[in-house]
Amino acid sequence: MGWNFKAWLAEQEPYISYGQCRAVVCVNFAENPVGLCSPHWAHYVKAGKPGNARLQANWVRTFELKGLPTPVEMDDRATFQQWCRTARTARYEGEISLLGLRPLLKAELQWGLHTHAARKDSARWQIGWIRALGHYCREHDLRCLDEIDLDDCSHTDRMIAGDIQSELRRTYFTPTDSRDAGFIETEHFGRRLSHTASYFDLTGVEVRWLRDLLWDHMAARLTSSKCPRSRKVFDGLRHGALALSAFLVLDAPKGGQDPRLLGAEHMQRFVADIRHREREQLPQLGWIRTDRPPSVVTEHTRRDIFNYARRILTDALASGETATLGLDPKFIAALPNGGDNKKISRNPFTDEVARALADEANLARLDAKELDPLGAGYRDIWETILATGRRCSEVLRLRLDCIGRYNGLPMLWHDQTKVGNFNAGIRIPERIYNRLDERRRKTLVIFEHAAGRNPTPAERTTLALFPSRCVNHGGVRSIAYTGFNRAFRTWVDSLDLGHCVPHQARHTLATKLLKHGATLTHIRQYLGQVSERMAEHYTKVAGSELDDILQIVWVAGPGTPTPGKLLSTDLTAPLDKHKALAMAVNLSRTSTPSEGGFCTFQPVVDGGACPRKLDCENCDRFVMSGADLLYWRRKQEQWHSIAERAPDDATADYLHKVFEPTALAITGLEKALAGLGLLEEALALDLRRPQDYFHRVWNVGFLADDLAKTADADHPAIEDGDLA
Repeated sequence: MGWNFKAWLAEQEPYISYGQCRAVVCVNFAENPVGLCSPHWAHYVKAGKPGNARLQANWVRTFELKGLPTPVEMDDRATFQQWCRTARTARYEGEISLLGLRPLLKAELQWGLHTHAARKDSARWQIGWIRALGHYCREHDLRCLDEIDLDDCSHTDRMIAGDIQSELRRTYFTPTDSRDAGFIETEHFGRRLSHTASYFDLTGVEVRWLRDLLWDHMAARLTSSKCPRSRKVFDGLRHGALALSAFLVLDAPKGGQDPRLLGAEHMQRFVADIRHREREQLPQLGWIRTDRPPSVVTEHTRRDIFNYARRILTDALASGETATLGLDPKFIAALPNGGDNKKISRNPFTDEVARALADEANLARLDAKELDPLGAGYRDIWETILATGRRCSEVLRLRLDCIGRYNGLPMLWHDQTKVGNFNAGIRIPERIYNRLDERRRKTLVIFEHAAGRNPTPAERTTLALFPSRCVNHGGVRSIAYTGFNRAFRTWVDSLDLGHCVPHQARHTLATKLLKHGATLTHIRQYLGQVSERMAEHYTKVAGSELDDILQIVWVAGPGTPTPGKLLSTDLTAPLDKHKALAMAVNLSRTSTPSEGGFCTFQPVVDGGACPRKLDCENCDRFVMSGADLLYWRRKQEQWHSIAERAPDDATADYLHKVFEPTALAITGLEKALAGLGLLEEALALDLRRPQDYFHRVWNVGFLADDLAKTADADHPAIEDGDLA
């Protein structure tokens, strides 16, 4: 019969216990009379035996086996007890000990760990980091997390403690409490600004009444339906208040704390000080950052300080807060408007820079481990931007299944969030399609490595094509612009190409399309949106002024003796520069818009009364342009409708005869516009809008007589080359 373990176990007698381990953080039993468990005894020996706790040689046979108490000798009992209180926890898999911490601190850490684990996309905290924070708190005998010195601890302690403090701040403080404490928490208002913390420190604004006005203004912004999406506005408001507060503390009576003592002269001195610092490039006052010295006051800094400080004060004036404070309105009125930001359009890449940024050897450097050590796909991102003209954010946020073939054509689907155009599709080159398809395969490998499985169909719709490697458990977060931009700048600097930004690729593509015949309507449709400022900039870059002049053709209206006669010289004959410029000046000064076209009668152009009482159709100075085609088509339909309802054939024939010159002019206008490739664009125009003035169709006009002749069978039709 074999050995019976249960029988053996029942016969055993328990050994005498040495009690629980004397290390405060330990829940294990001690392994010897000193009172330490096996891991902590090893730590104690490694630490050099503080207090020199020791046992006699052969203590087991001498004392324990004889049933005698085992003596423990120590040179310094207090030192040994201190080590037991501050000893680190033994490392057991998946276990964190909060023993030995003050009750409040222990509860705060438990709450912080709970909220961190409950968040959807939280940073990954290693168990060792949390143990180290607990040891730091025990070592310094902290009562709560608020007592921790974040500058004294390690970066992991600072990260974890700071995150838990942010969570606790929303629990400990109400919005009213935060106003008194000198900070504002956006989460109190149900807002979380993109890519930033929810905490704004306002304690740098030392003038209390100004800090309260700043808090009230920021709170009003957070509760508004037009709350800013980023922290830029809130940083600007704080910056303006900091600068004004710092000056008042130094210059105003009682440090500016009593608003009743402030007048226009104090604000005027503040304005003069800021302008002096801008002129002499001196550091600014009220600098809140401690990791770098104050920056100098620039034109942009001065403008922001004035504008944001003025917003705070004028808002308080409108709400009546300044009257309650006793602040003189002249103090606010003395602060001038800083002016609008100068919007300088970025130029497209020069031909040399564009070739360098698309060179295969240079692109290989962007794909190297020196610039893309994690294989994030910076080259794929840049080539997609370069080939499609998409905004950088639109490419960075591409989803996994953003590409596909439709009727054999490679397509890219993306969101143009800036203009509210979602799931927009464009055709892309085969080379870009292959690169993005390979990137999709790599992203799937990353997901499979992290999750141990393939993504489900529902997960594929949310996975990022360029996933971030930081705080991205589900793979839905895309890489940040800062990482790509940092690598792009380093790459461009290594090529010695000067200052370049990725967005210039968009402008480069737009000007190339415009130069090769695409209209701004087509460019807007392809790029998603083009502002009027950029549209005007594109027209300047895409072609010279002389090129635009050679495309301008004006013709007379239907009421002239020779309808359709060309006003400019023969387009088939070349123009020298001086003649073309002279013609452009003449056309721009001798015409004015009228109903259905342009008037070239000089007294009317100069502002005089029309001798024909605005009977433009029968005027020999009336000019038609391509932008008027739809208008005249509608007039033609109207005349046909009237003729069809005529009481007899004679009346109908008369009406057709009256409208015949105009009908011939319309037919000729269509042929001329078709020859220039502008017919579809002209038919797409509905009403004259300011944004349409950049179109070539507004600058192309024809004499109605010549247009009528082109409709005549005996008159040769206008060919493409005649009006090129």
